[in-house]
Amino acid sequence: MARPLRIAFPGAFYHVTARGNERKAVFKSIRDRQKFLEYLETATARYNALIHAYCLMDNHYHLLLETPSGNLPQIMRHINGAYTTYFNVKRARAGHLFQGRYKAIVVQMDAYAKELSRYIHLNPVRAKLAETPDKYEWSSYNFYIGVKKAPGWLHRDFILGYFGDKVSNAQLGYKKFVSLLVARKYDSPLKEVTASVLLGSQDFIQFIKGSYLSDKTPDRDLPAIRQLGSRITYLEICDMVELEFRQDPVAARNIKLYLCRKHTGEKLRTIGAQFGIGDAAVTQACKRFKLRLEKDRKLRKKIEQFEKKLFL
Repeated sequence: MARPLRIAFPGAFYHVTARGNERKAVFKSIRDRQKFLEYLETATARYNALIHAYCLMDNHYHLLLETPSGNLPQIMRHINGAYTTYFNVKRARAGHLFQGRYKAIVVQMDAYAKELSRYIHLNPVRAKLAETPDKYEWSSYNFYIGVKKAPGWLHRDFILGYFGDKVSNAQLGYKKFVSLLVARKYDSPLKEVTASVLLGSQDFIQFIKGSYLSDKTPDRDLPAIRQLGSRITYLEICDMVELEFRQDPVAARNIKLYLCRKHTGEKLRTIGAQFGIGDAAVTQACKRFKLRLEKDRKLRKKIEQFEKKLFL
């Protein structure tokens, strides 16, 4: 059975979610939600967890948390384990409460902190449980905008710091930031996740792979390792293309686009951003280059040989 890849190190940031078995409710009363928040508080006291943002829905929850001590598994055993025990005792039931293992994505916080916190706080709006995030009681949003006094265990300073040094200005700025998307459809920042476990730039992904995954070997029970190990990065492709095709800059650009689309697993938007074009332009450029390869046997052979060199 496939297992989620756990990447734990001091100072790591995570977006964590867990869902109820068969998508059933894990929070059935106000007291249930209060009790879960109590376990978040004790996780900060006992295990040095930093909770940056949260949202409790009916059948799942979202957390944005940091682990200064690099002990995510211990933190999550406490939160999910203690809450499951409480839930089962209260309702005279036995067995698992949550569906499988929790999902934890390692996040490059400097790039994604604001977006992820907004995504978490807008969860009730997307689910049509509230018209605006301030109308939903069971998230950290109202603490962020100053409607309620924040508990001491909620760590807001990091994200609010992006909106100003003065607390009142930061709270107003954050409220405006979240309000921009209340009535709009938008892409989830989680669409940019690599191998279901990493959210960040290619440099960040390479750093995590080199620092914390270098001793991991391919394992059929850990599909994320296979995905991360099999992917070449945008920077690696571009560097090698520059060396091989530097005499023809136009061709080199098209080859980079084509090979990045084919081999990196990156989203079209991410690839396009590297070249200053939109995702539709990436698609069209790759289609044109593929047609050219079909017609130009000599070029096709050259690209095939180059691809073999890429993966040596």
